[in-house]
Amino acid sequence: MASDSFSSLSISKAQLANLESLDYKKMTAIQKQSLPYVLKGRDLIAQAKTGSGKTAAFGIGLLEQINPRFFGVQALILCPTRELADQVGKELRRLARSTPNIKLVLLCGGKPFGPQKGSLEHGAHIAVGTPGRIQDHLRKETLKLDGLKTLVLDEADRMLDMGFFDVMTEIISQTPKKRQTLMFSATYPSQIKKMCRSIQRDPVTVTVESEHKAGVIDQMFYEVKKHERNNTLLALFEHYKPETALVFCHTKKECDEVARFLSGRNIEALAIHGDLEQRERDQVLVQFSNNSCSVLVATDVAARGLDIKSLAAVINYELPRDPEIYVHRIGRTGRAGETGIALSIFTESEQFRVKSIEQYLKKPCICDVYASLDREPGFSLTSPMVTIQLDAGRKNKMRPGDILGALTGEAGLAGSQIGKIDIFDMSSYVAIERSALRQALNYMANGKVKGRNVRARRV
Repeated sequence: MASDSFSSLSISKAQLANLESLDYKKMTAIQKQSLPYVLKGRDLIAQAKTGSGKTAAFGIGLLEQINPRFFGVQALILCPTRELADQVGKELRRLARSTPNIKLVLLCGGKPFGPQKGSLEHGAHIAVGTPGRIQDHLRKETLKLDGLKTLVLDEADRMLDMGFFDVMTEIISQTPKKRQTLMFSATYPSQIKKMCRSIQRDPVTVTVESEHKAGVIDQMFYEVKKHERNNTLLALFEHYKPETALVFCHTKKECDEVARFLSGRNIEALAIHGDLEQRERDQVLVQFSNNSCSVLVATDVAARGLDIKSLAAVINYELPRDPEIYVHRIGRTGRAGETGIALSIFTESEQFRVKSIEQYLKKPCICDVYASLDREPGFSLTSPMVTIQLDAGRKNKMRPGDILGALTGEAGLAGSQIGKIDIFDMSSYVAIERSALRQALNYMANGKVKGRNVRARRV
């Protein structure tokens, strides 16, 4: 049996020391299966879900190929959303600490084009970005890929779902024929197979089991009449009382309607989908990740790349058409040694979706009815924290420590009353315990952070 130690790989001593400092104790399943091939320069098709450690599976490999003395883009990672690109960029920067002078640029929509162009003019080794913005840079000739060694398509199935097939094809056509192509995808539909055949050379295929161990996620299915869907959703919250939940809907309109429905019944909920402006998306994600919002209502595409550490429940307002997507959805709960619940609503006409999930999981689905749920009238779900936005960010040299210091110093808050702090270019967000909100805002109205007046408001 192959070793799961990073020291069994042909990587530099500096990288091994860096991995140890980052607390990478042993390889995850996807890393163990993929890295030996990635390091040999082989093309790869890897089927693995978010949270499986796939960024390191390609990141460690591509960093070994980078020549720091050549200031041209040698690795390109395409991601479906800006959130995932941000996440990948952060992780690659951590992995690149052992290699001096490695420059990584983030090329995503929703951000000004000019600074990205300026960054590329000074040279970069790694580019991480979304297909539309990468295409823009190639068309304007601000990005050149003639020195590319490694191309990574991360969450390729979602990029295709979002309609990026032609854009991806155009980008790939501008890369050298002699390159390594690594394809990572949670599902493996026919369009992915077709794309792999056209852009890869003799790829190795690795699959990491996406099902959870027995007992980690309790799955329940509720058959309802069409008009009972909303009341059933409410009853699921009243019966199971999850502290946090991710509710999946098919359409953007449905997300907004479901979030409004829940909020109107004292269950704090926010919607996230493709029609939100980037600033709105950022604020929604910040509030959900820092415990200022208990329920997120999302489409499959919008939920991709979300970095959710702990989630009590996943609720399928509607079942997906593909059982693989069902498994991918529910895999967001029951992580890191915790247990979770997956609750699904379906109508008689959608019974075939339950059957296909049973066939895929090779076990029967436990089905129940709406009437069996014990409802608690007046149940409400309110998050323990609230979010404050400050009008200063990274470009004002604002750091988390500056905000924490001001709030625990002159403002007089206890450290335990302050949660996650997120710093963006022009603004910062800090989670505060509800009971301390007034105290924090009162201080911000007159006090200073890092010697300057900072305007603050509750998001």
